[in-house]
Amino acid sequence: MKRLTFAAVCVAAAVLLTACGGGSPSGTGSAAPAAGADGLRSISVGVISIAPSAAVQMGIDEGIFAKHKLKVELQSGQGGAAMLPAVSTGTMNFSVGNPLSVLLAKNKGLDMKIVTGYSNSLATGEDINGVVAKANSGITSAKDLAGKKVAVNTINAQGDLTIKEVVSQQGGDPNAVQFLELPFQDMGAQLAQGNVDAVWVPEPFLSKLLADGNKLVTYNNQAALPGLPTMVTFTSGNYAQQNPEVVKDFKDAMTETLSMAQSNPDKVRALLPAFMKMPENVAKTLRLEKFDGAVDEPTLTKLGALMAKYKIVPSEPDVSGTILK
Repeated sequence: MKRLTFAAVCVAAAVLLTACGGGSPSGTGSAAPAAGADGLRSISVGVISIAPSAAVQMGIDEGIFAKHKLKVELQSGQGGAAMLPAVSTGTMNFSVGNPLSVLLAKNKGLDMKIVTGYSNSLATGEDINGVVAKANSGITSAKDLAGKKVAVNTINAQGDLTIKEVVSQQGGDPNAVQFLELPFQDMGAQLAQGNVDAVWVPEPFLSKLLADGNKLVTYNNQAALPGLPTMVTFTSGNYAQQNPEVVKDFKDAMTETLSMAQSNPDKVRALLPAFMKMPENVAKTLRLEKFDGAVDEPTLTKLGALMAKYKIVPSEPDVSGTILK
C-alpha cells in the first residue's frame, strides 16, 4: 500500500477547512479514468491499517475488481477523517472509513457520498471493539469512566460518541470523560504505564489486551447502537457525478467482495500476516466484523441523532442525502 505524502494531505486539508468554513471545493482529478492496455481503469482507494481493510486486498487478489474492469491502488491513512480531504480534492478516488466522519463532513457542507456499506460491529455476543482497563483499576462499568482518561484513535468519532452514550445510559456524566487521541498500536503501552485509565480498541488489539490480564469494561458499540456500521466506502459528490460508470462498477465490485469476505472469513484472515504484519497464529483465530455492502440507513440515522445529542454537529445530519442511490 502507498501512503499519502505529507504535502498532499496538508494541501487537501486546507481545502477541506475552506469547505467547512462555508466554501465548496470543486475537486480535481475527477475526469473519468481511461482504460490501460489491460483494459482496466485505475482507481485509488484509501484504507485504514486495521484487519477488516484486508477484505479489499482479498477482492483485488481474487480478481473481483478486475472482473469489473478496475485496477485498484491501495493507499493507507490513520483514519477515515484523515482521508476525507484527499477524497474531496480528487487526490484519492474512494476511501473506506467510519461513517460518522463522512456524515460530519456532509453536515459541514462538504459534498461526500457513501457508496456502499463495508463492516458492522456485532449486535450480540463478543463484539469486535470495546473499552479495556487494568484489572486493578477499580473501573467496573462504563459509568466509572466519568472523570477518567480514556484513549480513542480519533476524538469526535464513533469511539468516544458511543462511549458517552453508554456512560449516560448507566447514569454517569458523559461530559466528565476525558478523551485522549492515540494510535491503536500505542494504547496498550500507555495503559500499562498508567498514562490513561482505559482504552478503546478494535481487534486484534482487544484480544491481546484481554489476554495480557486487562479487563473488558464495555462493548460500547453494542451497548449504544447494536450492529453499528464501523466502516463504509465513500467518494466525493463531484467524482460520483462525473464518473457514474466507474462508481457503479466500484459499488458492484465492493458488494461482491464483501459478500465473499463474509462467506469466507478465512480468506481475509490469511492475508493479515502480510497485510498488517500480524502473527499467523493470531490471524487464524481473529474475530472479524460482519461484512456487508448494504448501507444500514436506519442505524446510521440513529448515529446521526447521537451526533446531534452530544453536539458533534448542531443538527442531525442528512443521512439519506449522503447515501448514493
